[in-house]
Amino acid sequence: MMKVENQRLKDFLLDSNLIEKEKVEQAFIEVEKEKKNLADFLLEKELIQEIDLQKLIAYILGVPFVELEKTIVDPEVLQIIPEPIAKKYTIVAFERMGRELKVAMLHPEDLQTIDFIAKKSGLKIIACFTTKKSIQFALRQYEKSLEAEFGDIISKDSEKITQDEEETDLEKVAQDMPVVRIVDTLLKHAIIQQASDIHIEPTEKEVVVRYRIDGILHDAMNLPRKVIQGIVARIKVLADLKLDEHRLPQDGRFKIQSQEYKISFRVSILPVFDGEKVVMRLLDESSKGLTLEDVGFFDRDLEVMHRAIRKPNGIILVTGPTGSGKTTTLYTVMDILNSPEVNISTVEDPVEYRMQRINQTQVNAKIGMTFASALRALLRQDPDIIMVGEIRDEETMEIALHAAMTGHLVLSTLHTNSAAASIPRLLDMGAEPFLVASTINGIVAQRLVRKLCLDCRKPRILSEKEIATMKKSMDMDTILRYIQKSLSSDKKEIQTWKDVELFSPVGCERCGASGYKGRLGIFEVLEMTNDLRKKISERATSNVIEDVSRQEGMHTMIEDGMLKSARGLTSLEEILRVTQE
Repeated sequence: MMKVENQRLKDFLLDSNLIEKEKVEQAFIEVEKEKKNLADFLLEKELIQEIDLQKLIAYILGVPFVELEKTIVDPEVLQIIPEPIAKKYTIVAFERMGRELKVAMLHPEDLQTIDFIAKKSGLKIIACFTTKKSIQFALRQYEKSLEAEFGDIISKDSEKITQDEEETDLEKVAQDMPVVRIVDTLLKHAIIQQASDIHIEPTEKEVVVRYRIDGILHDAMNLPRKVIQGIVARIKVLADLKLDEHRLPQDGRFKIQSQEYKISFRVSILPVFDGEKVVMRLLDESSKGLTLEDVGFFDRDLEVMHRAIRKPNGIILVTGPTGSGKTTTLYTVMDILNSPEVNISTVEDPVEYRMQRINQTQVNAKIGMTFASALRALLRQDPDIIMVGEIRDEETMEIALHAAMTGHLVLSTLHTNSAAASIPRLLDMGAEPFLVASTINGIVAQRLVRKLCLDCRKPRILSEKEIATMKKSMDMDTILRYIQKSLSSDKKEIQTWKDVELFSPVGCERCGASGYKGRLGIFEVLEMTNDLRKKISERATSNVIEDVSRQEGMHTMIEDGMLKSARGLTSLEEILRVTQE
C-alpha cells in the first residue's frame, strides 16, 4: 500500500469522520511512541475498512482510485501488458483512450515500472491505485481466454492420439504430450471456474467431462473416445495409483500449486461398463479461514453457535444430507478454536482439508481402523477438542457421548433431515436419554443454497397464486412474521407478502449467465435448554422437541432461507430446491 506520513493521514482522518476522533488521536499517540506506520496500525486494529483507507490515501496523494472487481476488461486492452509482467509487477491495463493507457497498481509511486510499461507499449500511462482483490480479479481474466484456447487444444491434440484401444504401454501414453496438455487444461479450466468436482465419464462413443459448480453439475465438454485411456493413465500417474489395475476401484490424491492457488485433488477411479470413470474433488488449500458469518450464520444463530463452541465440554452436532456443507461448518468451528492452548484431534473418512496444528487421523476399515477404534485410541492422546467425521454406529456414539461427559468438546455430524430429528435418532441408536440431554450443547441442521450474483439479481414480489401454492406445503404466516421481526429495523414497514421483496437470478458476464456466484448455508440451530433436557429425558418425539425449541427462539431452515432471499442473498427457487424433500 502507498505510504502517507502519520501526521498528514491523521489530519485527513479527523476531517473525514471515517473513525471517531478520540480513536484517531489515541492511535496516533501509540504509533508515534512505537515508531509505527499509522495506516498499518489502523488496519491491524480493524479500526477502518481497508478499502476506505485506500480511497483516502489515494485522495491525499492525488492519485485516481479504481475498483476492478466488477469490471470485465476488454481482452485487447488487457493483453497490452503481457500476463507474466502483469503478475510480476501486480499491474493491469484496464482502459485505453487513444494514446493514453490507464493501469491499476498496488504501488502507483513505482515510477520505474510505469516507465518500463510506457516504453514497452509506446503509450502514455495513467497510474491508478487499487485494492489487492481488484488486481486478483483482473489477473484472473488473463486465464479466461483459456476457454477459447480449450477448443483448439482438444481438437488438435486429440487428433495426435492415435493409439489403439489395446495399447499396453500405459506409462508411455501417460507421458504423451497431447495427453498431458489435455489433462492440464481440464484441471486449470476447473480451477478457473471454481468447480468443486470434475467428472470424466466414458460412454460408448465419447468421453463426457462435467464440472460441479456451486453444487450443480454442468457439461463442460465432450472428448473423442480414443483419449480416455491416456487421460485415465495420466491421472493415475499424478495420483500415484496402479496403472495396470482396471477392475478394482482406486483412490488417491495430488496437489497443484501456483502463486495464485494451492489446490488438492482427491481422485476416485471406478470401473464402469465403458472403461473407467474418474471423479476428482477439488479442495482449495490456499483459501483463508472462513468465519461463521462467511458460512451464513447471522443474528441469533451466530450467538448460539458462539455460546456452544466456547463451552469446555459437550457435543455439537451438524446434520444434513451428503453435500450440505456439514464438513465446512465443522472445519470453520475448528479454525476458530484452533489456538496453541488446545489440542485438537480428528477422526475423518476421508481427511478433506489439511489444517495446521490439528492432528488428523484417516479411517481405514480394511485394517480395522474404524471410527470407534480410532476414537478410542485418540482419547489416550490428551485431546481437548475432538472432531469425529460422522457418528455412524452405536459404538462410536457411546464413546463420543462419554468423551463429552468426561470434559472434552466433541464435534460431529449425523445424517438427519432436521435438528430436532437428531435426538430421537441418537436414542434409536441406543443412547441413554439422560446422557443425550446432559451432553449436547447444540445441533445445527443445514443445506447449501447458491448465492445470487449481486450484479444482476432483480427484485420480485410473490403473486397471489404463488402464495396460495406455497401455503399448501409451508406455514406462510409464520414465515412472514419471522421476516417482519428480522427486517423491522429497516425503513420499510412489512405488513403483508406484498411488502416483501424477494430476489431472482438474471445472469450476466460476471456469473457466467447462471445468475448465481458462490454458495451459502441455510440453518436451523437448536440450543440445549433446561426445558428441552426434561423433554429428552422423557423420550419426547421430534415434533415435541421442535415445538419446545421454537418457543425458545429457534427458526426452521425454510424461515432462514426465506429471510436470506428477502435480504437479496439467494432466490426462492434455491430455497425450494433444497428444502422440499
